[in-house]
Amino acid sequence: MRISRRGFIIASGVVGAGALAAGATQVDWSDLMTAAARNPLSPDAGVLVVCTLYGGNDGLNTVIPASDRAYQSARPDLAYQPHEVLDLGDGLGLNPGMTGLKKLWDDKRLGIVRGVGYPKPDHSHFRSMAIWQTASPGSPQQTGWLGRWLDVTGDDPLRAVSIEPVLPPLMAGQRAAGATLPVTGLKLPTGAVGKAFELMGHPQDGDAPDQARAARSIADLHTTATKLGPAVKPSSDSKGRLAAQLDVVAGLVEAGVPTRAYSVSLGGFDTHADEKGTQQRLLTELDQALSAFVDRMRGKPVVVLVYSEFGRRVGANASDGTDHGTAGPVFVIGDAVRGGFYGEQPSLTDLDNGDLKESTDFRDVYATMLRDVLGEDPGKVLDGHDTTVSGLLG
Repeated sequence: MRISRRGFIIASGVVGAGALAAGATQVDWSDLMTAAARNPLSPDAGVLVVCTLYGGNDGLNTVIPASDRAYQSARPDLAYQPHEVLDLGDGLGLNPGMTGLKKLWDDKRLGIVRGVGYPKPDHSHFRSMAIWQTASPGSPQQTGWLGRWLDVTGDDPLRAVSIEPVLPPLMAGQRAAGATLPVTGLKLPTGAVGKAFELMGHPQDGDAPDQARAARSIADLHTTATKLGPAVKPSSDSKGRLAAQLDVVAGLVEAGVPTRAYSVSLGGFDTHADEKGTQQRLLTELDQALSAFVDRMRGKPVVVLVYSEFGRRVGANASDGTDHGTAGPVFVIGDAVRGGFYGEQPSLTDLDNGDLKESTDFRDVYATMLRDVLGEDPGKVLDGHDTTVSGLLG
């Protein structure tokens, strides 16, 4: 079953139509550049980038207990051998496709929270993703956790932007909702016409106010095209959609756009068959996109949170894949991160009907992001839940 972002959003029923009608807007470069000019982001304001891996990423072949006999026994053809993984210590190693994240680990900029999940896990893509995006494991919720953050802190949709054509439920609140900025091309004229157009953006002494504003707008357009154009222009040698999304985010942060939370995503992780090659290819794409983005954001208070709706079952199935499981690792990346392991590694022998037991509540991770990146009391957003992952961000 192939899980798409749009399919999940339609089927989940998470977001009330009222919230979307009232707040969800599609914006373009001019809206964002105007906001950057009028209300630039403070250099010390934390920025959160939430990266969703749709489909249920196999955590055991991402952060790999390669030396564990139970792992090798449960996955005879899917298991990686100890010499194949990128050693992290504690008997764990990263997937061999994640060399960039290994460098970030060595640089103490990657935190791995182990065994993340929620009580009474659900194996449905739609229900489990709805739980993750609403932060409400006990009962259905009509608002997303970042949407409620918007409700608490103000109703400006530019404070939360999804680099996708459809707003994810996590950014829809009761009164407010984030904005969407779909990845589309931004291309200016070239040649003599392009040169003349660029010159129009140079202000001249004695310009009337309207002429000066027009010149500034043209200059802003060229700045935006320089930052965003190469990232979003479709091409046959594209670095991948996630890299394009993150390039856009990086350009917006560098331009001073006052957005505090962004959403990006990568799909294709529902690996019921022929998993090993497919997942490693996807993890390599994830790795290259994330490591380039984090290096570009060096020195800025930008934190990336990477999660999926569930992990996979411990044992392989008959099709060289894995079926829907429960807990998995969450990555937190950035200069503000105190790199290392957090949470307890789930046992591969003490299982819940073949599934890993959750050792870290995912709301602890969200509470940490709200408190230490966005500067908000997590209890106001997470229905009183304010337990955090101690020491993760400093």
